[in-house]
Amino acid sequence: MKYFKRGLEAYLQKTIDSRPLVYLNGPRQCGKTTLAQNYKNGNYVSFDSPINLSAAKEDPANFIQSLPQKKLNILDEVQTAPEIFPYLKMKIDERRKNGDNTGLYLLTGSANLMALPRLSEALVGRMSVLTLYPFSSCEIKSAEDNFILKFFENEFEYKSYKNYDVLGMIQNSTFPEPALNSAIDRTQWYSDYLNTLLQRDIRSIADIRNPSKVIMLLSVLAMRAGGLLNNNQTAQEIGLDIKTYERYKTAAINTFIIFEIPAWAKPNNINKRFTKASKLFFTDTNLAAYLLKRDINDIYANDRNVMGHLFENFIATEIIKNAFLMPNLEVSHFRTSDQKEVDFVLEKDGKVVGIEVKLNSSPSAHDFGGLKILKEAVGKRFKRGIVIYTGKDIVPFGDDFWAVPVCFLNGV
Repeated sequence: MKYFKRGLEAYLQKTIDSRPLVYLNGPRQCGKTTLAQNYKNGNYVSFDSPINLSAAKEDPANFIQSLPQKKLNILDEVQTAPEIFPYLKMKIDERRKNGDNTGLYLLTGSANLMALPRLSEALVGRMSVLTLYPFSSCEIKSAEDNFILKFFENEFEYKSYKNYDVLGMIQNSTFPEPALNSAIDRTQWYSDYLNTLLQRDIRSIADIRNPSKVIMLLSVLAMRAGGLLNNNQTAQEIGLDIKTYERYKTAAINTFIIFEIPAWAKPNNINKRFTKASKLFFTDTNLAAYLLKRDINDIYANDRNVMGHLFENFIATEIIKNAFLMPNLEVSHFRTSDQKEVDFVLEKDGKVVGIEVKLNSSPSAHDFGGLKILKEAVGKRFKRGIVIYTGKDIVPFGDDFWAVPVCFLNGV
């Protein structure tokens, strides 16, 4: 299978060159192992191997001591072997005293660091954490541009693109295996993927007594993708008490199935009140469609309301997949108490870019209403307001406002 260069590669290498330990986390099957194995001159150890896992758990001190001293040791799926964490700390501190402080260990895991307190507590101050996601639309096209950087730094001008396949962009921006193998039965693949998550990752980080309730939770959340989340209402709908619901939802976040984008809540100059509720999204839009028990082709052709939510979910995933080049980037959503909204607010170094998402091929001035209110709220910090839509032309809609076709995210 062809190797696709990942956008995170250069940033990962830079981090390895400057830090003793890097923890590369992200969803299962997103390409972490492939990326790690592609690292030259590394010593690769997988804890998916029963013998490696057993050895590390039985005698973690000796296991760490046995690793090569002159290579970057790559420890894959490290969340299954928490016993080694204190000995990694001791080894790093020992080698630091000898002036060896960079490129010692690369750990990978399918669980968020917040779900691994033994790792974070043992190695605080000694590691950097990076996240790899499924393919972005730019990566699948083997392009290296980052649309977020363009939104902040580039000057815009009118441009017309050729016809492109909107649904194809969404379908290909997924996990490497279904993206690259057209023969795969995607329905079966996503079913197997969820079963693996339930039996391995989620079970390992949370006390899940009723796995069927997790699937029910995810199915209900899929119907709310891109929307404001009412946790109490959702818990009641599923039949869970609020504490159990929060624990299950946190497990889904910590295994990168879902993520939340917080509400924008900054001082403003228009005396507006804003909603405090977060918006929920799925890390993979195709997985969200699977949980709806519907064919995304049928949704795209016949249900524009649901497809509108999935389209917004797709843009949310593209934002988080491309945010690695801007580590101080803040992402939020903007909604006033009288329902004026902007789907995404990006803030970096005092500059603000607003993004509104519209599943139509011909935007109007009305679509920029929320962006104009955002501009008024942030004042001189406002850099640009963007409406991402499904047409072909980059078109100005007044000072600092542009309609941008979604194919722009491909790096074209």
